[in-house]
Amino acid sequence: MNTVEFGKPYVDVDEWRDAPVRHRYVHGGFEGTETRFSIYFPPADRYEGRFFQHITPVPQSEHLAPGLTGQEDKIGFAFDSGAYFLETNGGGASGGPGSDADPSIAAYRANAAAAQYSRVVAQQVYGEHRPYGYAYGGSGGGYRTIGGAENTEDVWDGFVPYVIGSPLAIPNVFSVRMHAQRVLRDKLDRIADAVEPGSGLDMYDGLTGEEQAALREVTRMGFPPRSWFGHRTMGSHAFSAVYPGLVVLDPGYFEEFWTAEGHLGADPASSIHRARVRHRCQVAAVITSRDPLAAELGLSPAGPQGGVDESFKGPASGDDTVIALRLSTPPDADVADADLTAGGLRLCLKEIRGDVAVLDSPDVSGRIRPGDDVEIDNSNFLAAQTYHRHQVPGPDFPVWDQFRGPDGTPLYPQRPFLAGPIFTAGAAGHIPTGRFTGKMIVVACLLDREAFPWQADWYHSKVREHLGDATDERFRLWYVDNALHGDDEAQEDPAHTVSYLGVLHQALREVSAWAETGRAPAPGTTYTVVEGQVHVPAAARERHGVQPVAALTADGETRAGREVLLRAVLETPPGAGTVVSAEWDLDGSGSFAVVDRPDPAQRVTLERRHTFHEPGTHFVTVRVASHRDGDPHTPFGRLYNLARARVVVA
Repeated sequence: MNTVEFGKPYVDVDEWRDAPVRHRYVHGGFEGTETRFSIYFPPADRYEGRFFQHITPVPQSEHLAPGLTGQEDKIGFAFDSGAYFLETNGGGASGGPGSDADPSIAAYRANAAAAQYSRVVAQQVYGEHRPYGYAYGGSGGGYRTIGGAENTEDVWDGFVPYVIGSPLAIPNVFSVRMHAQRVLRDKLDRIADAVEPGSGLDMYDGLTGEEQAALREVTRMGFPPRSWFGHRTMGSHAFSAVYPGLVVLDPGYFEEFWTAEGHLGADPASSIHRARVRHRCQVAAVITSRDPLAAELGLSPAGPQGGVDESFKGPASGDDTVIALRLSTPPDADVADADLTAGGLRLCLKEIRGDVAVLDSPDVSGRIRPGDDVEIDNSNFLAAQTYHRHQVPGPDFPVWDQFRGPDGTPLYPQRPFLAGPIFTAGAAGHIPTGRFTGKMIVVACLLDREAFPWQADWYHSKVREHLGDATDERFRLWYVDNALHGDDEAQEDPAHTVSYLGVLHQALREVSAWAETGRAPAPGTTYTVVEGQVHVPAAARERHGVQPVAALTADGETRAGREVLLRAVLETPPGAGTVVSAEWDLDGSGSFAVVDRPDPAQRVTLERRHTFHEPGTHFVTVRVASHRDGDPHTPFGRLYNLARARVVVA
């Protein structure tokens, strides 16, 4: 690894601090670069000779960790695990995407240089020794973690990449989802209900031919059908961050889409023409972050915390940043995701609420003024929705087989290059190969709408190509059920999803024990991949991994005022700890007001009776927590899962 740019490290802060916990804080950087780092050292009696380094999806601040609490508290978790904590700014702005700098700086070199120098500082703090080091990061940070694993030696001893994509993820996971959201928007409530337990419905029932095709396409590409419960708020996620680069990379596609045979936009019978909006008006007023209306609309942004669901949004905007526009006349049609041109700027429109246009890429320049002409055009965003059809790769990616004819040739015109590997190389510094140093545990989520679950299996396959029968000596893949992409403790819909942070904690602790003592971690999750969908066994003893498994049954139908018997069976995989609590959401609010604390055991059966007084369809959810050491109190290493049951009250 070429470290010329990082040859002169310096320290500009070295002091003891008491918040968020007692620690020695060291801040510094490397002369001649924009790379900065923060190191948080625990008192000597809590240190066991290792460090954990979190890697953000894109270069961000080296000051993210102190504001985190609960399971998200990276400093507290590191100290609880005998480690010091390291974070960097990933090389700063000059190392980020779109700069002229070597992309490997942001991908892994800045983080690697900081990791190596942290050992020098650790020796000054604790005495002569070589600290073991472990890097972890999610989404784009997973790419960057793998980039470090595959392009460095003797920097880190283990790795935990999580919710990772594949070299074909960008922009295709977003495009196919956006296509389904447009075509199915009036049917998604019914589809979400069909995949809930006890529905007795097929999710394709009641759909038109076009709707069935769109649902089948997105499902075979890997979108988890059980994730449609969140269709109202999922939006297009990070596509607005990817979109400008895609337009620069492949401008010809957006022209050919509406005219060239074989593209959806060139089919006069397609419903896409009814969705096309080209609207002109003026700016009636600008809405900034400080405007009271911004808070009323829920638009006031919080500061960045390095999470995978918000890093792509960039730094928090200032008080004078224009985040929305009041329009003189809004479009007649419903429009979300579009180009918005005003004040000489081309921005991404997220949505329109009444006469307010919410910007997905705020105007930080302040150039937009009342009276400016506005043009809203969603033509390119509509074209992007089927970009994946024109990006058919090789046989390594069978989810694209649906776009091949019987002879294997693509059904649609193909672009002259694949865009995904270009985006991936920009993040990871190269295309992942599966050839890495040290030990690795990958954590992936079965309800992930942004990094479809099969992509972790793709990387698993590349590791197997390299390690063969020795794969289990160096690698694990743990799937987490009922978890989304975001590495957040709080869940938008707690009745449907759980946090996977406890699994990350367990992975870091087990990968460190693996590297330091040779103690093998829990086995990888048993799974199969069928037509883009990852399936796991129902029983914990067969599923393996570390996450507990919950099963919930209820009397399927009853009458108002009668008791219903609810029965939950909660179980941990062999060697993965014990069940320490069960929480009940009996009214569908997601509040989990009723808590059972059974004696810690590998298998727990609980029964509860509940009376529903209102007729209709009700859902009950039980959320189980387990811990490797049976600790019912610590937030760290606390693993969750849930199960739901439908109760129909006449």
